[in-house]
Amino acid sequence: MTADFKPVSSSKISISELMLPSHTNFSGKIHGGYILQLLDQIAFASASKFSGNYCVTASVDTVNFLKPIEVGELVTMKASVNYVGRSSMIVGIRVEAENIQTGAIKHCNSSYFTMVAKDNEGKSVPVPGLILSNLEEVRRFRKCIKQIESKKEVEEHARMTDVNSIEDLASLDQYNVHLEIH
Repeated sequence: MTADFKPVSSSKISISELMLPSHTNFSGKIHGGYILQLLDQIAFASASKFSGNYCVTASVDTVNFLKPIEVGELVTMKASVNYVGRSSMIVGIRVEAENIQTGAIKHCNSSYFTMVAKDNEGKSVPVPGLILSNLEEVRRFRKCIKQIESKKEVEEHARMTDVNSIEDLASLDQYNVHLEIH
């Protein structure tokens, strides 16, 4: 049985990995897909550690690639649960790359993954509540609330948009598209 509430600190995970030539894309930078794979792994570890259950990725809400990562840099990912719902958690992840010769560190990526706790039969299970211990944790929690509200607004707008109306089709003339609907 899990505790009713757990501190954010109980979800904290940090991993570091040296970036190798085998991780590069066609331009010689570290491939974004490889970083996404690592992000998914650390999100799983953080959510599972916090909830005490197997967790699955429900959505990747934000992935901001801020700066490219070079071969030979030491990449460190730091993750923690920033928000909890009934069975879901939003895991925030910060990615930094360090030039191991100079010691220079750059912030390369910020990501938010929504993870859901599952039981052995694959059914969603409740997660502990979140104990917020400082103002930074409160800020992160509030930011997640805003993200959830924005996501709901976008989904509602998409549901309400009538793509068959003349007005909607006419409004597309301001974009870089040419309609050839038959």
